[in-house]
Amino acid sequence: MIGPRAAIVIAAPATGAATYDRGVRIVHIESGRHFYGGARQVEYLLGGLARRGFDNVLICPPGHPLSRRDDLGRILEVPMHGDLDFAMVRRLRRAFARAQPDIVHVHSRRGADLYGGFASRLDHRRAVLTRRVQSAEPRFWARLKYRPYARIVAISGAVLAQLRDDVGLDPDRLETIASAVDTDVYRPDPRARARVLETFALGPEALVVGVAAQLIARKGHAFLFRALPAVVARHPQLRVLCFGRGPRSIELERLVGRLGLRANVRLAGFRDDLPALLPGLDLLVHTPEREGLGIAVLEAMSCEIPIVATEVGGIVGAVGDARQGLLLRYGDTAALVAALERLIADPHERRRLGQAGRIRVSSEFTVDLMTERYVEVYRNVPSAG
Repeated sequence: MIGPRAAIVIAAPATGAATYDRGVRIVHIESGRHFYGGARQVEYLLGGLARRGFDNVLICPPGHPLSRRDDLGRILEVPMHGDLDFAMVRRLRRAFARAQPDIVHVHSRRGADLYGGFASRLDHRRAVLTRRVQSAEPRFWARLKYRPYARIVAISGAVLAQLRDDVGLDPDRLETIASAVDTDVYRPDPRARARVLETFALGPEALVVGVAAQLIARKGHAFLFRALPAVVARHPQLRVLCFGRGPRSIELERLVGRLGLRANVRLAGFRDDLPALLPGLDLLVHTPEREGLGIAVLEAMSCEIPIVATEVGGIVGAVGDARQGLLLRYGDTAALVAALERLIADPHERRRLGQAGRIRVSSEFTVDLMTERYVEVYRNVPSAG
């Protein structure tokens, strides 16, 4: 069993006195295979809670990138094999017996959302779930899956609306807490452009567009690529770097070839040094068909990089009122071409949009703000039934 708990101070709202809770232990479940946006958010939250004295325990698969981060809390490695891993319930209950959580916070899908909830219900533990994606689910199945959770946190208004309207969840169980960006890591850097040009052997005349997304269908790479020939014809100095990996890599490479874009588009893979490269871009394009929030958009905005994005899901709330970027309808190729050409032609507008984006992220999407919102959720989770 994990050791005794220290007294914990839960940060008070700005208008009230401090609230002291003894022995509060939050067990977090993160089952993702890779260190994508969701896992990064778990890292941010664990760090924010640790700085506030919370007793974190992280349950994750063996070898998960966060399993090496003992500064964030104690780690329990538990095998997790996805939605058909029925034995996950038993393994999680064993982990709960060791950790003795007061609150279980599930951060992932891949079976963790289903079996984490069931295990919590069987053990009469209070449970919270963060929902990060905007994707359809069968109503009956979704209501069954979410039933064990006292609170379900959506990362954007779009995700919350889906849970409320499509799934039919009680609005009193729903919260909206946006994802966060570490603005000390993702920040402007005048040296970054030279870094990008050197890393990818680009000439000084290159106008560099970044795409940071998994290579999966809903992220809209094909939509962007089909718009590029018209732009490249007028701006041959355009270079598009696609950061990320996924099952569509071969298909997208073939599409690049068929469109005659091999000189202009590069699938750059997953990059651990992306925070050092993002500030060196001229703009970031994010054109998904649907999106829970779009953390890459926030990270680029934090680096003062202007945004061209589709007006879907949580992106609308991230970019705001178009003072931080240009939004367009998914599938509207003409609008995408026009937006790209507008920003390519106007470096002053790129600079203005980028500066406005940094201000927005620094005021509305910080790690401290996200952490405080979760503290409020934990404080108000009712006792397990």
